[in-house]
Amino acid sequence: MAEFGRREFIILGSTAAGSVLLKACGGGTPTASTSPSPEATTAAASGDVIKVGILHSLSGTMAISEKSVVDAEQLAIEEINAAGGVLGKKIEAIVEDGASDWPTFNEKAKKLIDQDKVATVFGCWTSASRKAVLPTFESKNHMLWYPVQYEGQECSKNIFYTGAAPNQQIEPSVDWLLKNKGKEFFLVGSDYVFPRTANTIIKAQLTSKGKDGKVVGEDYIPLGGTEVTPIISKIKQALPNGGVIYNSLNGDSNVAFFKQLQGAGMGPDKYPSMSVSIAEEEVKAIGVEYLKGHFAAWNYFQTVENPVNEKFVAAFRKKYGEERVVNDPMEAAYIMVYLWKQAVEKAGTFEDLEKVRSAAYGQVIDAPEGPGVTMQPNHHISKYVRIGEVRDDGLFNIVFATDKPVVPVPWNQFVTETKGFSCDWSDPAKGGKFKTT
Repeated sequence: MAEFGRREFIILGSTAAGSVLLKACGGGTPTASTSPSPEATTAAASGDVIKVGILHSLSGTMAISEKSVVDAEQLAIEEINAAGGVLGKKIEAIVEDGASDWPTFNEKAKKLIDQDKVATVFGCWTSASRKAVLPTFESKNHMLWYPVQYEGQECSKNIFYTGAAPNQQIEPSVDWLLKNKGKEFFLVGSDYVFPRTANTIIKAQLTSKGKDGKVVGEDYIPLGGTEVTPIISKIKQALPNGGVIYNSLNGDSNVAFFKQLQGAGMGPDKYPSMSVSIAEEEVKAIGVEYLKGHFAAWNYFQTVENPVNEKFVAAFRKKYGEERVVNDPMEAAYIMVYLWKQAVEKAGTFEDLEKVRSAAYGQVIDAPEGPGVTMQPNHHISKYVRIGEVRDDGLFNIVFATDKPVVPVPWNQFVTETKGFSCDWSDPAKGGKFKTT
């Protein structure tokens, strides 16, 4: 992939008056940590400031999604600073542009850790970018907080995942579609690790259903690609009488796809799509006229009704403009900054990353998505599951929701290779992958 233009800048979290919107409390008893490696204690504070890294695409094909995640992270930092900071220090965010280019993400991760000496990094969107930086965070024993739903099949000691695992998004959305929309599925996605692994899970899940569901086609286009006519022709050929489109396209490929889908007369009445990377921000960018009546699976929608969400939406609009919308990855990014803060305060340090990791287990937060969201020892959080239908105003009518958070399962239980495996970083004998059955 060609490298896009990139920019970097430093933003000092504002100390303007504001209120902390999330009620939170520590939960669970962290396992006693081992002695940290030298790399784990290199994060440095300068005077009364704690440096953290923010690493997302501010340019390139993924900027359509990632710029807003940066906004949410900066809002959380501003609120925390206004309330007194962390351990008496203010947070300073060093923002880097991954430029939708995976080697650039890794280059910037190394800079944030080695040169800027950040205490942690909040970043990435695509699994390709996360996979690109993962060796750096593991080799340097550093810490990344990752805010986007993903394909699972990973459980790193050095990453905290605040987006959905497949059992908190993909799997329940497939079940809902089978019950409500159809038995035949065409899978379409961008050509990289998340869509391909997600579709492997969907195929295994549908196979487990026997005759109740089947995949009639599967196709991919390069990330950022806009030549979607061949895929639309294949969908129409495979589903001449209509059927379900399961969509894991990412970035601005979705613009071309939904415009041409409608142009081909393939509306949601006969060809309902379920997207796992289109939220309120993307609906606004693509155009509601192309997406009305289609579906998305997330853990949070702006239309969630509770007091914490009302305050979150109001604070975001006050800072960035009344016309702005919020979405699931933004909510996950927002709460992960608070979860990191809680872990640091429980640990009593931001420099000893082993202590911070242990202190993160069991942290609970009343989030905009709902109360009782909890960081698990597998480094993933419990989350509510929701399915929304795009409505006239570009927001989502919630058509399905769980009444309590669903516990995350990183290693997929439909895929033969990972069935029976789990993850528990609170027990050194288990770690990232161990057999339970």
